[in-house]
Amino acid sequence: MKKALQQGFTLIELMIVVAIIGILAAVAIPAYQDYIARSQVSEAVSLLGSGKTPMAEYYADKGSWPTNASDVMGNTQGKYTGAISIGAKNDTAQALTLVATMKASGINANITSGTVLLTTSDGGKNWNCTASGTGALSSKFLPGACR
Repeated sequence: MKKALQQGFTLIELMIVVAIIGILAAVAIPAYQDYIARSQVSEAVSLLGSGKTPMAEYYADKGSWPTNASDVMGNTQGKYTGAISIGAKNDTAQALTLVATMKASGINANITSGTVLLTTSDGGKNWNCTASGTGALSSKFLPGACR
């Protein structure tokens, strides 16, 4: 006598698999959105970083900071970064704050119009990346060096 072979999955087995996939997707999608936001913010930090040397050289040569970031920086905007600007400067204290402002649309909703700051208080020798002040981004979206 031959046994009948099972021909497929039962309905309950298929429903369990679909439920498991749904739970995994519910956990993964928010984590993926945060990952996307962090990658978009990393562009702003990279653009800020590209201004360190030109700003320090300008200050060392002229004894004062430039009027606009675009006077010494090649790129002051990017795909996700709206603008890089000079937020505050003090020539006598050798202090400067560069501000990267994220675009207002076309990027992750958690970081729209947010800001990241790059500051120095010693004429450009040492720089600190932070997110503080008006429009500052949440620290969870900043690269590790800025937290």
